[in-house]
Amino acid sequence: MESTESSYVSSPEAPRKRSPPPPKSPTSDSMEKPTYLKFLVSNAAAGSVIGKGGSTITDFQSQSGARIQLSRNHEFFPGTTDRIIMVSGSINETLKAVELILAKLLSEFQTEEGDDVEPRTKVRLIVPNSSCGGIIGKGGSTIKSFIEESQAGIKISPQDNNYFGLNDRLVTLTGNLDEQMRAIDLILSKLAEDPHYSQSMNAPFSYPAAHNANYGSNGAGGKFQNNKEDRSNSVTIGIADDHIGLVVGRGGRNIMEISQVSGARIKISDRGDFMSGTTDRKVTITGSQRAIRAAESMIMQKVAYASERVID
Repeated sequence: MESTESSYVSSPEAPRKRSPPPPKSPTSDSMEKPTYLKFLVSNAAAGSVIGKGGSTITDFQSQSGARIQLSRNHEFFPGTTDRIIMVSGSINETLKAVELILAKLLSEFQTEEGDDVEPRTKVRLIVPNSSCGGIIGKGGSTIKSFIEESQAGIKISPQDNNYFGLNDRLVTLTGNLDEQMRAIDLILSKLAEDPHYSQSMNAPFSYPAAHNANYGSNGAGGKFQNNKEDRSNSVTIGIADDHIGLVVGRGGRNIMEISQVSGARIKISDRGDFMSGTTDRKVTITGSQRAIRAAESMIMQKVAYASERVID
């Protein structure tokens, strides 16, 4: 039990997001530079990307070599009811993972529609406002060439000033999977050349309104303070002793996957070390508030899924 927990902490996935930004390298090796892509998926589609017990997302990560993260159940992009997927890795790894995800969503869409013709669908990418100029190009020349080359429709939303602190815009790609992937390849290669884009890789994943309010009320010092708190929160929850195995998984697989996808560290108390007055084991989750919420949600899903099965 103990060895399992220490192994997930030293898992190669965990420290990746904390590594320093890569040195500015020439365009020739930009294919190897870490980059990322964020796009929107509906809540239902997010479930099929995660898969039963996280099996699909784990499989896609191992096939592509990229890291795939999702915003929490009710963390939507402002003005939408869609969740955010962030894929990070080298350009090739990121493209491979995005293609796996889009192909999976497309196969489900086609099953529902029952149509053999490959449908033209929409994918909405999230791009920082400061990086949109590079995609548009002088007089719209770059975006026009991308449309011609990929045969996909590419549309950039105007900046939305209704949401305080929202510095991202949506880039909508319309087409079949091949056309969308060609457009994503062109856009991502362009974004990877922009040093500001790679710097925003560690920007907050969600858009919590509460943070904006805090900055206003705490004054200038509040921002630093919040960021500091954000990194090192710790929450302890109780899980019934007979459900701990579900959280850990065979060979520690579940706990590793929860840690990797959420970015939180998870420690489970020893046998017999219970929350006071209960027979629940202590599960301590450490990380940013977002990571803690994500990990807690995944843990509760595993336990709830088992409870449903017992009832059936």
